[in-house]
This record gives sequence, C-alpha cells and structure tokens, in this order.
Amino acid sequence: MALVSRIPSSSPTPIQSRNPKPSNLKPFFTVHCVSNSQKASPFTEKHSIERYNRDSWLYNKQQQPPSPSCPLPPDQEFVRDYDIGMQIPELRKLLDVLKEKRESENGARKPGPGNVFLVGTGPGDPELLTIKAMRVIENADLLLYDRLVSNDVLDLVGPGARLLYVGKTAGYHSRTQQEEIHELLLSFAEAGANVVRLKGGDPLVFGRGGEEMDFLQQQGIEVKVIPGITAASGIAAELGIPLTHRGVANSVKFLTGHSRKGGKDPLFVAENAADPDSTLVVYMGLSTLPSLASKLMFHGLPEDTPTAAIERGTTPQQRIVFAELKDLADEIASQELVSPTLIVIGKVVALSPLWPHPIRETPTLVESR
Repeated sequence: MALVSRIPSSSPTPIQSRNPKPSNLKPFFTVHCVSNSQKASPFTEKHSIERYNRDSWLYNKQQQPPSPSCPLPPDQEFVRDYDIGMQIPELRKLLDVLKEKRESENGARKPGPGNVFLVGTGPGDPELLTIKAMRVIENADLLLYDRLVSNDVLDLVGPGARLLYVGKTAGYHSRTQQEEIHELLLSFAEAGANVVRLKGGDPLVFGRGGEEMDFLQQQGIEVKVIPGITAASGIAAELGIPLTHRGVANSVKFLTGHSRKGGKDPLFVAENAADPDSTLVVYMGLSTLPSLASKLMFHGLPEDTPTAAIERGTTPQQRIVFAELKDLADEIASQELVSPTLIVIGKVVALSPLWPHPIRETPTLVESR
C-alpha cells in the first residue's frame, strides 16, 4: 500500500475546527507516491508485456508474444493480431478440455452448468480484496479481466488458472466488444467451468456487471456477485476524505464522466448535482471534466469548492491534485494525469489531512518513503 506523508503545518497551532472555511487563496498542490519507475502502470495496459505473459497460453508457436527484452512495436496492426479474434482456436481447445474434465467427473450423469462469479477487485491495492473474492479467484478455471484490474491483484491468481484479457480502451476500437464478453462467459459456463469475471472496484458500480448478469440469467446461468470496494470509498479513505460529514455533506452522488459517442460533454449533469451540501464523485471523467466543471458552476456550485483528482488511487503510483473547482481542469492538464483518475468534488475534500493550509501558496510535493 502506498503511504503518503502528512504535510507538516507551518504553524504549531492545532486546528480547532474540522469545518472547512472559504479562503481567497488558491489551494493547489500535487502529491506523488513515487515507485521505482514513474512510467510504470499498476494496471494492465493493452500493450504491456505483463498482458502478453499472462495470456501466452493462447498463442501458437507461429505467433509468439513479443520478447520482454524488446520493446513492443508501436503499430496497432501488430497488437490487433493478438486480439480475441485470433484467440478463438485456443479458446475452443480450452473448452474441449473443460468439457472432457466435467464428463469424466460426472460419468453417465449429464454435467450441469458451471459457476460464473462477478468479482470486484477494489481500486488497485490487493490488500483491499475480500476473503471471499480471494477464495473464488483461487478456484477459478478461467478469469476474464480488463484494464482496471491491477497487476498486483492478478499476481495472486493460482498457476493452474487461465487468464484472458478482455479490456477496452476509450477511443480505441477493440474486437472484444461487450457482446463477445457475454458469449465467452456463457460458453465456458455451459462447459461446466468456474468462470470469474474480474472487475476493478465494484462490479455493479459503473462496471457493466448488471448487463453481464442479466444476459447470463436469461440463458439459465446462475451468476454470483462478490462486491468490491468501489473506487470512491477506497480512494477517499486513502486520502482521509469522509464522503459524508455532519454539517458539511449530508449525501454523496456517484457520476459517470463518460460522454455520448466520445464527445466532450458529460453523459448527464443535472441541476441537483451542483448541491453544495453534497459530495460528487466522478468516475472516468478526465476528458469531460472541463464541461462538467463549467456546468456545475453554472448551476450554482461555488467556484472555490475544494476538489481532488486521484490518478491510480491506492497503488504505489498514486498521484493527487488538489485544487478549487475553477482551477481543477487546468491543473490536471498541467500535471498530465492519466486514466484511471477519480475526481472528488465537495467541501469534504478540505477535511483531508493532505489538503493544504491557506498559508501555502506554492505547490507542495510529497513523496512516499
């Protein structure tokens, strides 16, 4: 787990009240939790060597994944050669093996369908997994995972399990569409396999878990959901931000920042989302934040509302930007935060022990030890 050093106060006088007070100064600073490699991602990037190493069982001898000693080719055509369309023959082989295994175990009896588990893996720190999630992962025959499942979590998977990357990246067309994921889950479940669909955070919070569950249940497949710590809860706790606080915020709202057809406007911004007595947590909102911030201020949210943007929260590569609402988009661009980044908007952000004191006018950098 990444440890963030508390920012020392420039004054020995203790804070008398936890209620945030408005200030005319611009509280902005960044926090970097530094690992050995600033560029390393804790998550499974589509082009990463970790992904190819995990999925190497899928490739035949004529199509070997790139060697770890060589950089991956930059052209996307090469990467597409290893997409789901090229993996189908090996997947069929795995299906045959699983069917034979089930038939030998059941003898003359017709084997029933396998189990499908939708498992939330939390925001990235493997120690935030539940005991139940760990048990299911260890007993899985096949695990389908995407980009928001961290490498540290995947390192916990048993050696006998097969992993299959089914990630999608915003703005990049992948053959692994949601319908294909549905069919993969169904095919392996019908073969009697224990199939685990790993999802970052909680599978039923902006994870499309409900769609997968509905599809499989319509096909007569039982689906069990194992909840995970959603990013809003896990990352806010990491920063010491209470999502609700008596006298400061009496409610919390989760909002997707995804836009329709890749545009720059948020999918949904209602007037009641600009409630100053509520906390707003935005998932997947980097590209649409400028429009979102503008609309929130238009609907009455004060421009000096405290905010935080957290990249790769709870991992050793975590980076944090604190700023007032009117400055957040510019500061995120300046610090070049990348996805996944969670955005928290509301007065409770100023209750974090990392929120800068008003006397601090210059950016402050904190590194983990």
